[in-house]
Amino acid sequence: MALTSSAFAGKSYAVLGLARSGLATVEALVASGARVVAWDNRDEARAAVADKAELADPLEIDLAGFDGVVVSPGVPLNKHPIAMHAKLAGVPVIGDIELFALARPTLPPHRVVGITGTNGKSTTTALVHHIIEAAGIPTRMGGNIGLPILGQEPLPEGGVYVLELSSYQIDLTQSLDCDVAVLLNITPDHLDRYNGFEGYVASKARLFSMQSPGHVAVIATEDEPSRSIAAQAGAQRVEVRADDIDPAEQARWPSLQGPHNAQNAAVAIAVAKALGIDEATIEAALQSYASLPHRMQRVRELNGVLYVNDSKATNPASTAPALAAYPPVDGRQRLHWIVGGLAKTDNLDECAPWFGNVAAAYTIGEAGHMFADLLKDHMAVDDSEMLSAAVRRAARVAQPGDVVLLSPACASFDQFRDFEARGDAFVAAVAALEEGGVDG
Repeated sequence: MALTSSAFAGKSYAVLGLARSGLATVEALVASGARVVAWDNRDEARAAVADKAELADPLEIDLAGFDGVVVSPGVPLNKHPIAMHAKLAGVPVIGDIELFALARPTLPPHRVVGITGTNGKSTTTALVHHIIEAAGIPTRMGGNIGLPILGQEPLPEGGVYVLELSSYQIDLTQSLDCDVAVLLNITPDHLDRYNGFEGYVASKARLFSMQSPGHVAVIATEDEPSRSIAAQAGAQRVEVRADDIDPAEQARWPSLQGPHNAQNAAVAIAVAKALGIDEATIEAALQSYASLPHRMQRVRELNGVLYVNDSKATNPASTAPALAAYPPVDGRQRLHWIVGGLAKTDNLDECAPWFGNVAAAYTIGEAGHMFADLLKDHMAVDDSEMLSAAVRRAARVAQPGDVVLLSPACASFDQFRDFEARGDAFVAAVAALEEGGVDG
């Protein structure tokens, strides 16, 4: 089932890149009566749309007269030649989120929540979606999480679309006017795609500049770039902070522990209130929320040791909150930290305030040796190289009450296809540990 709209009937679009969102885009446009020219360098991807779309590389055809070139968020607009080719033809380069925005006037009346930020987007998106579901309101989750939004059936009247939006997706959007737009935080990331940190911040700010004045902007004002965006936001501004959350209340939400989740919860509560959801419903939903796979996911408890999969932490700023979530108990450090992969930085400075929570680090992947050198003056270090070895070695020394945490602070592409594959490998390695004794 695809999201169809009369807004696309009789229009012409070129679609470059046929991964999940690209395939959903072709389906939705063709089902809506649009002419589609599609391309991907992979033979099997082209074969999947050969019966629906014309096959041609948008770089090699005259784009004059097209209504848009739809690219995947993975296409680097600052380097890819499609940007200039489309500009010379006077054709906008857009993404599937912009197509959704263009379709909105033809859909049953609804509201949209758009969530961006460097870290915490997926958890907050899933949490907001969960609260809306708990309130009995029809809702769909999409964007950078779950199924592509164009691949989902439209909501009935009164529904709420909850979209996780990366900066790349915002870059490809011109007209998404969110009823509630959300900013969690901004730390340096993806700088290869932007003209410095300022360019990355400007990308996030565009989500708010697209809003109508009567709509709501929920902004966590705990870093300087977020505060500067809050100062410019034209919508009704709601500012929140992690310390708005009472620790005694947070203790009742098992999947939302740690300071970072206090921020995620503060934001989600503000969004839910902006949507008119009552406090009793919100509290019950916070208690029943279960964490996402690969994001502080409790995998199992074995011999009194908790194993946690935080594979989605692909930079030091997203690992820091995971380290913060497990302070010493009775003065005893209990955290066994598996860290490494394809490094985005040559330091772990953002994690440093929480080194005191770590009993031992187990370094893996391409960054393993570098991180072992960085950490050896602060904690016990095992340069394990392989993830499975790190799990076995941590399991051998962990005591009841300890936590073995995969929170790599790195991309996965040195050893794994993506962070999901890395998380799945961790889960498999934990499953292979024996009850009672732990194999060497």
